[in-house]
Amino acid sequence: MPHFPRAELDEMMERWIRANRDAEESGDWAGHLGPFYAEDAEYRWNMGPNEEFRARGLEEICDVALGYHMRGFERWKYPYRDVVVDERRGIVVAFYGQIAPMTREDGTPYEVDGISGSRFEYAGNFQWRRQRDFFDVGNVKSLFFEMAGAGVLEPVVKRKIHEQARGGLLPGVIRLREQPGNARG
Repeated sequence: MPHFPRAELDEMMERWIRANRDAEESGDWAGHLGPFYAEDAEYRWNMGPNEEFRARGLEEICDVALGYHMRGFERWKYPYRDVVVDERRGIVVAFYGQIAPMTREDGTPYEVDGISGSRFEYAGNFQWRRQRDFFDVGNVKSLFFEMAGAGVLEPVVKRKIHEQARGGLLPGVIRLREQPGNARG
């Protein structure tokens, strides 16, 4: 992996965090964050014990990761809390919150518990080569159930959950292994 100047990686994160805030305000994730990915970038995250989201290339990242998968989350906030930079390898690990715009009856925000973050590989030219998100899928599901029970979960998010519950795969999602019962023996 190439070595990058620490000042360049720090500036990259400053630009990224500023663009993230702009996306939070406008709801346009692809428009604000898309320019930060190299043409051949890859973006992934785990969706549970046997499913993984994967977008390859700038177009798929913008259309699917920042487009389809962010529908229903346009008004959410993702404040960055800690950033760790390894300039020798061009790696950045950043931890953030996931906070819904709605609040509970007691006034507290709906927020995903646990650790959420991203591991980025820098490509140079203020763009990412790879991004790998990590978060506690169980806590995300628990929060969605709580929000659905309170009647505040966005309809588009409910439709995505229903598709998954029926065994369907959302765009960009792949199965890591054949499902039990479907294996050939």
